[in-house]
Amino acid sequence: MTRLFVIGGGLAGLSAAVAAASEGVETIVYEAAGQAGGRCRSYYDPALDCVIDNGNHLVLSGNTSVALYLKTIGAKNALAGPALAVFDFADLASGAHWVLRPNEGPLPWWIFAKDRRVPGTTAFDYARLAAIYIAGPNACIEDLIPTHGALWERMLRPVLLAIMNTDPAKASARLAGAVLQETLAKGGRAYRPRIAHPTLAAAFVEPALSYLTAKSGMIHFGQRLRKIVFEGDQVTALEFPENRITIAPQDRIILAVPPWVARDLVPDLSAPTEFRSIVNAHFKIAASAGAPAMLGLVNSTAEWIFTFPDRISVTVSGADAIVDRDREDLARLLWADVAKALNLPPELPVWQIVKEKRATFAATPEQNALRPSAKTAWKNLILAGDWIQTGLPATIEGALRSGQTAAQLACAPQTV
Repeated sequence: MTRLFVIGGGLAGLSAAVAAASEGVETIVYEAAGQAGGRCRSYYDPALDCVIDNGNHLVLSGNTSVALYLKTIGAKNALAGPALAVFDFADLASGAHWVLRPNEGPLPWWIFAKDRRVPGTTAFDYARLAAIYIAGPNACIEDLIPTHGALWERMLRPVLLAIMNTDPAKASARLAGAVLQETLAKGGRAYRPRIAHPTLAAAFVEPALSYLTAKSGMIHFGQRLRKIVFEGDQVTALEFPENRITIAPQDRIILAVPPWVARDLVPDLSAPTEFRSIVNAHFKIAASAGAPAMLGLVNSTAEWIFTFPDRISVTVSGADAIVDRDREDLARLLWADVAKALNLPPELPVWQIVKEKRATFAATPEQNALRPSAKTAWKNLILAGDWIQTGLPATIEGALRSGQTAAQLACAPQTV
């Protein structure tokens, strides 16, 4: 009987394990940390006296892999968001506010309605985005569309920065195009914003662990893989600090670890080498009545504000320029933007700063070219992670899709 060993309990590893277990495969997960979820985690923060997510990980209603994963683990109602694709923005320099209101269907008639599109833009500005859909592998976004003007500054730059976590002008046009084809091109019903409710763990992690347990899967925490033993075209053993697992010829291994860990374990593995950071701030204060659940900012350090009943959270993507700053300095800097945007008192409330220095690979054409495929030179070793060739930037959708692809390969009929 085939056993599947999943190394890594982040979302890619959980996705792979869930998909394999749903096919009746004996699945064993090994996670180096003391909890699952990887970069998408929740924890009790004593300073805020509440459970918070490490960051505001937004997904979209058209994310098919997210939908499949949540349906499988019995958590299809674990995401919250507006009934329509509505996006609030504010310019902290000019004080301007606007709301994007795309229509639900794929024919984008909303770009012809002045009160629904970005102020200062014309329908022709949006039509030029078609160039991104047919981008070659080496094209940056700035090679294909203007990276200036109202559409860029007031919509494209903040949205693409959040998606790519990389300077949008220098980011891969092909990766951006893949996201736009799966969302923007399908109409508003495919990009209604969704966020985990009440937490990331409650939506994506805890139901997956319960599902695996119900399917007789095993999850081992605090188990860091030290070495993969290769013989010929097969993996023959997995070595952990306290035990060695012999791999039978019919067994399969899915390696779902960060790229820098994978490079240490797998000989001559091509993988991204440049990464971008994300900074998140959490403030223990409620927003005023009527504040939007999500607000995009321009001409500010804070980029996206998320309001919850008991707190306000801020996300700064591509945050390499500020990630090494003193945490209290960051809190004061970001709160100044929040207070101005939401008309709140300037006094700094109780706060927490969460930094992810290697949050994602740099979504440039050069780094995208380094991403490996799920298949490896060893017939029983498969890769998963948002950093492998998913066709998408490093997103939750990409991570879950990679796990589902890896599971399909692991569960495929074995050939001699």
